[in-house]
Amino acid sequence: MTESSLYLSVNLFETRVALRENTRLVSYRTERHRSSSVVGNLYKGRVTRVLPGMQAAFVDIGLGRDGFLYVREAGAVAEDYNELFLGEQEVLAPPAPDQAIDDLLREGQEILVSVVKDGLGTKGARLSSYVSLPGRYLVYLPTVPQKGVSRRIADDAERERLRSVIEGFDDPGGWIVRTAGEGVDPQRLEADRQELITQWQRIREAADRSHAPALLHRELSPVLRAVRDMFTESVRECWVDDVEAFQEVLEFLEQHSPSLVPRVKLFRRSADLMAAFGIEAELEKALRPKVWLKSGAYLVVNQTEALVAIDVNTGRFVGSSNLEDTVLRINLEAIREIVRQLRLRDLGGIIVIDFIDMEDPANRRAVYDALARELRTDPARSQLLPMSDIGLVQLTRKRTRPSLDRTLSRECPYCHGTGRIKSLQTICLEIRREILGRAETGTRQLTLTLHPEISHYLQGSFRELLRELEEIHGLEIILRENPLFHQEQFEIVE
Repeated sequence: MTESSLYLSVNLFETRVALRENTRLVSYRTERHRSSSVVGNLYKGRVTRVLPGMQAAFVDIGLGRDGFLYVREAGAVAEDYNELFLGEQEVLAPPAPDQAIDDLLREGQEILVSVVKDGLGTKGARLSSYVSLPGRYLVYLPTVPQKGVSRRIADDAERERLRSVIEGFDDPGGWIVRTAGEGVDPQRLEADRQELITQWQRIREAADRSHAPALLHRELSPVLRAVRDMFTESVRECWVDDVEAFQEVLEFLEQHSPSLVPRVKLFRRSADLMAAFGIEAELEKALRPKVWLKSGAYLVVNQTEALVAIDVNTGRFVGSSNLEDTVLRINLEAIREIVRQLRLRDLGGIIVIDFIDMEDPANRRAVYDALARELRTDPARSQLLPMSDIGLVQLTRKRTRPSLDRTLSRECPYCHGTGRIKSLQTICLEIRREILGRAETGTRQLTLTLHPEISHYLQGSFRELLRELEEIHGLEIILRENPLFHQEQFEIVE
């Protein structure tokens, strides 16, 4: 059984949340108070533009940048929203597969939307009209008639018990039992249900008296959101380093999960909580592209605008004398670490995994099946495609927030995000071409200002270039160093 530890660190500037499973860091979230997440918030919005060519619409929800609503997330024709607000309709019918966005929505229409993904850069938030209200044990889907049990609850008998409980709920809409609902008695499930029903009634009342754009419901604070979503029975301890947040957690658990209260501990030291438990050191590794495995093999994780590529390499692992067995062992070992990295780095969108090629179809099948099983432990929804003949596996993973890399780092001002700059020799040869171009005007003396490292290379390993310019072309080159220059920057003055 998985044993977990939860860490909650709060200060004036940010809230950090870390989760370890069996001593290994699997999730880290940080919310800077200057740029708080709005995922989970519900708004009454106004459609500002309908884009038939993109099958989408822009919706003003009052955040400065309009949100973006795809046709598959629109969920109803415009009139249905009016009926929903007025209480004349309980659920939203899903759009037909061939229904166009301009048949569903019109400019100026007021609609109820939830934020499913924060805006990034110049892009607005991603929206959905399919509202979901998460509780401690249940998720209420007030606009969708659907019932289910979390796929992370594996026991068939328990799944059947929980399904029978929610089948008895006669409310409009649907219900999903969360992972935290495993083993919970019907009375506590009923209490959670009543709380969510009341919450939905308040939202509808707010929608009825509000004019778009308007915030109808705000998600929980980052601390309580983490407790609600992560503090399951498998969590053996929860450390909190802020007294106010500590009390907030205790009050929440006393209301929803009293048995977990003794597991909450206040971190009283002045040292940083995350550093004290070694989490900062693990985060540093999570920002590097190379991830070592215990066997000596390693992964390389590369994020691009289009996709995430994960490459499996043998590294220092030599294994047995049978190459196929060695490759199979490495690929199987890599799977658990790959899924951990997906969670820890918050990687989403299109992901391509390049496993080491295997000849035996049975081995390829074993690796694929093992990956499918491990992905079921991931809270984020993913879709796995078949493995290709050369060992490539493609999958898509739901993305609701920026990756860890985007959250904690910025684009390198030197390489502008490429990860590479020009080599010393390339820069020197560019300087040569520029100088020879100036020499055509009859100039014989030039002052060259450049970065110290380029200057040292030009006067050392590549001094024949200077010699050629001075002896063959008859030029006098005066070198000046400027440590403030970019390595690729130079200036030539006659």
